[in-house]
Amino acid sequence: MPRTRSLAWAELKIGLVSVVALALAAALIFLLSGEGGFSWQRYSLKAVFGNISGLNEGSPVRVAGVEVGSVTAINFLGDRVEVTFQLAERMRPRVTTGSTASLGSVSLLGESSVDISASARGTPIPEWGYVRSGPAAGSLTQVTTKATEGIQELTTLLQDMRSGRGTVGRLFTDETLYREMNALVMAAENVVQNVNRGRGTLGRLANDPAAAETLERSLGNFETITARIRSGEGSLGKFLTDDAMARSLTSTTSNLDAITGRISRGEGTAGKLVSDRQLYDRLNSMSERLDKVMAGLQDGQGTAGQLLHDRQLYENMNGAVGELRQLVRDIRANPRKFLNVRVSLF
Repeated sequence: MPRTRSLAWAELKIGLVSVVALALAAALIFLLSGEGGFSWQRYSLKAVFGNISGLNEGSPVRVAGVEVGSVTAINFLGDRVEVTFQLAERMRPRVTTGSTASLGSVSLLGESSVDISASARGTPIPEWGYVRSGPAAGSLTQVTTKATEGIQELTTLLQDMRSGRGTVGRLFTDETLYREMNALVMAAENVVQNVNRGRGTLGRLANDPAAAETLERSLGNFETITARIRSGEGSLGKFLTDDAMARSLTSTTSNLDAITGRISRGEGTAGKLVSDRQLYDRLNSMSERLDKVMAGLQDGQGTAGQLLHDRQLYENMNGAVGELRQLVRDIRANPRKFLNVRVSLF
């Protein structure tokens, strides 16, 4: 009988140790699995995506890059996909209405995950609430596709270059263009050599200290002028800094605006000229008649036209004017010669 009680007690101890070991193992598994602990230490949230790119139940959920949960359910919601996931309870203050959920990639093999941005702004999202969806990060497939497209474009570019298409292709295949480019390079080399030898303006500037000092003084003078302008000195400085001049300019602009407005309304002579059709027709008719008169003068018609084109008439008139001037000079010099007054009485 004592042996039976001893055996039962030993079996009981073994059972208790086994239960404790299993409990510790389960707790250790929960703690090391990154799932946020026991079920009462997690809460559920949702997010909606247009394409989940291979996301599965059990895929990791990360907040600011730290794995703190996993996907628990995936369901269709119309033409979109609703993803339900669980997070560790300690993430509640970090996952707020200012956070966004996007699809990320865990490894180079393309395993997807749900990445949530941590945000201290906003209020914590209640359990079973929705996290706002953000732009999806590039997956490995997208990166591979982009790389393939880039390689194809590079291959096409190389083919065009080999066939002589484009500027670079012509440079490789067109002998004339190659010679022109070679001549351009040689010319540039000559310019550099001349500069190094002190030839030309750039050469003097690079090698002559006096030229450099002159340029430096010019820049200093320019800086002084700009400083005076900024301080309001001179006409240009007053124009930029003087409020009275600015108001005067504004007043002038307003007056000009008023004048153009009156012209547009047909007020005044200029306004009538712009808007009065009858006045315009009269001016147009006058211009046509003036054109005819000028054409007649150019053709030598009339006295004025002959005066412009008849050389003999011009010389005769010039001679007559000369003789008249000579007569006036003679009269001024000896007026008695031309005054012969006779008085007779009976």
